Amino acid sequence: MAAEEENVSQRLDKWLWAARFFKTRPLAVEAIDGGHVRVNDERVKPSRTVRPGDKLRIKKGFETWVVTVLGVNDYRRPAAEARLLYEESEHEREQREAVIEERRLHGVNIAVKKPDKRERRMIDKFKQGWES
Repeated sequence: MAAEEENVSQRLDKWLWAARFFKTRPLAVEAIDGGHVRVNDERVKPSRTVRPGDKLRIKKGFETWVVTVLGVNDYRRPAAEARLLYEESEHEREQREAVIEERRLHGVNIAVKKPDKRERRMIDKFKQGWES
C-alpha cells in the first residue's frame, strides 16, 4: 500500500477504482454523481478526498456495501490486496449476504435476454403446434 505520510488521502473515484468496487474510474464517477456513494452519510463529488477512517456507503446494483477506509493505493492491485484498503463490519457483511441469498432463492437474479435464433425457431415450432 502506498499510504505514506504525504499520501494519506485520495480522490474518491480513484479509491473506489483501486479498491475494485468499480471496473473503471468513469463508472465510479457515474455512481458518485448518481448518489450511489456516500462518505460519512453525505452526498459527495468524485473529487472528494477520502482518508483512513472515513465510512463509505456504496450501492451497486442490489447490493449495499458499508465499509471503513483503512488505506489508500494509487494503483489497482489484485483483489487480495484491494481488500486490505477497506474493512466491512461483520454485521453489514451478513446483512448484505442475506439479501443476496434471499434474491437467489426467489429467482430474482435470473438474467432476462432476448431469445437467440435457435430459441426463436423452437418458440415458433411450439406455437405452430398449438395452432393446428
